[in-house]
Amino acid sequence: MPKITKRVVDAIEPNGTDYYVFDSELIGFGVRVRKTGGLSYIVRYRAGSGRGAPVRRVTIAPVGKITPDQAREVAKGLLATVVQGEDPAKQKTEKKNALTFQELVDHFLAHVEAKKKPNTHYLYSHLLKTYAVPEWGKRKAGSVTAQDIVVLHLSLKNKPTTANRVRNVLSTMYTWATKGKLLAKMDNPASGVEKYKENSRERYLSGDEMLRLGDAIEEAETVGIAWTPDPTKKVKHAPKAENRRTVIDPSAAAAIRLFILTGARLREILHLTWDMVDIERSQLMLPDSKTGKKSIILNAPAKIVLASLPRISRFVIPGKVRFDKDGKQLPDRPRSDLNRPWRLVRKHAGLVADADNPHFRVRLHDLRHTHASVGVGASFGLPIVGKLLGHTQARTTERYAHLETDPLIAASEVIGSRIADAMGMRKEQKDNVIPIKKADG
Repeated sequence: MPKITKRVVDAIEPNGTDYYVFDSELIGFGVRVRKTGGLSYIVRYRAGSGRGAPVRRVTIAPVGKITPDQAREVAKGLLATVVQGEDPAKQKTEKKNALTFQELVDHFLAHVEAKKKPNTHYLYSHLLKTYAVPEWGKRKAGSVTAQDIVVLHLSLKNKPTTANRVRNVLSTMYTWATKGKLLAKMDNPASGVEKYKENSRERYLSGDEMLRLGDAIEEAETVGIAWTPDPTKKVKHAPKAENRRTVIDPSAAAAIRLFILTGARLREILHLTWDMVDIERSQLMLPDSKTGKKSIILNAPAKIVLASLPRISRFVIPGKVRFDKDGKQLPDRPRSDLNRPWRLVRKHAGLVADADNPHFRVRLHDLRHTHASVGVGASFGLPIVGKLLGHTQARTTERYAHLETDPLIAASEVIGSRIADAMGMRKEQKDNVIPIKKADG
């Protein structure tokens, strides 16, 4: 066996079969000669000790791409790892067959669909497929780095909430993949990415706003809310002014009222069926919700709203009646959303954003926050309000803690009054007027 040099490699000729020319100095290093005439530098070794250990082969590079000396240095490095107990050929195969980012996302979403709520699956799928897959879909999942995620996170700086959600979903996915051994053990590339500070999204309706909302709902479901044609659009047969009114259906009006009266979530009302309604026990018995099995207390106004609804479907808030191609009515479905009626009512009640108040817009979910704020402001306490909302963690309800200022002020007034009485300070106060000393000079 000669030492593999450029002269030796140039002299190699194909003989109609595959064969090897090994180096005389570095055991395992050689050139693979294919019957077609192709030449490649290779390393051959045993993966393990003893004659029973399997023989592996790693292709370094085609002849001509690198020099014999460069190939020799690579071979030395590979053989050194073999001495340390590694298996370069196996690692190379595993790397080649490793999941792409797209494949990892598909596996993860299948798991989420089977184990989590439909809304969770929808959210995760939207975030990953909209923002992450277009960036790294064809790359190996294990090659995505923290820097990659930082770059993506920064590209969404104008959408801080979305950016943070993408970061959280990626972190969850990589934790799940390493625990399930879909990926080799590695540092989670999303764990060190600093989140954006998010402004609180809680919005509570004041007493005046609740009154305006109630009036807007009543007007919308009775006489309808007036509208005017868009002056920028040409309309040939626009209705007369007295006929330009939009009326919302009673179930949509009832749903909006139920949100604020019960503090329920959107899907908890839209997916509510009549068999879950127990008027006698004043409860909605939900077999499944965001936090699992749950009951929602029905107060008297909520029961009146439910009693006003006709039972035309198994759903309390029914969707549109559908028919197949033969005219046969299809099974009932719940209403999918309340976007149009809610926007109509919200605008008429003056609960929309403007240039001066960009965060003034009220979301449907803010009706749940309003329900909680009224309860906390009435001194029922966070534990009671948390149970009414179905919170499983006390810290979830603590976001409303700042609304307890009125009870604190009342308590401070009582304590202060008693101390003042004991110290004779009340003599200075006449007719609830607190004297203010004049400034010197």
